[in-house]
Amino acid sequence: MIENTISRANIQSMLETLRSYQAQAAQNPTDVPNATGAAAAPKASFGNLISGALDQVNALDNEASRLQTAYERGEDLPLTDVVLGMQKSSIAFEATLQIRNKVLKAYEEVLNMPV
Repeated sequence: MIENTISRANIQSMLETLRSYQAQAAQNPTDVPNATGAAAAPKASFGNLISGALDQVNALDNEASRLQTAYERGEDLPLTDVVLGMQKSSIAFEATLQIRNKVLKAYEEVLNMPV
């Protein structure tokens, strides 16, 4: 039964598909198709990922400050929204601080490794 479903033509077709993907990967390594046949997104650099994360933390802090000043001016804004925004900002900052501490600790350990 298995022999009927996997014919020589099916195997040849699969091999040709794999060879075409291999040729595409050799020509343009950042545009390799994934399992669905769609092109995979180019990989972001580590610096860009860190910059994006810090931008998100900064945006949360700016939003919390905006909500706080709007509430203090007397705008019709629920106090729960203000407190929630401030808590989101605080948690994001604390998480960023902890990640920074872990990275610095790992860096120090690498520097202290014997060569």
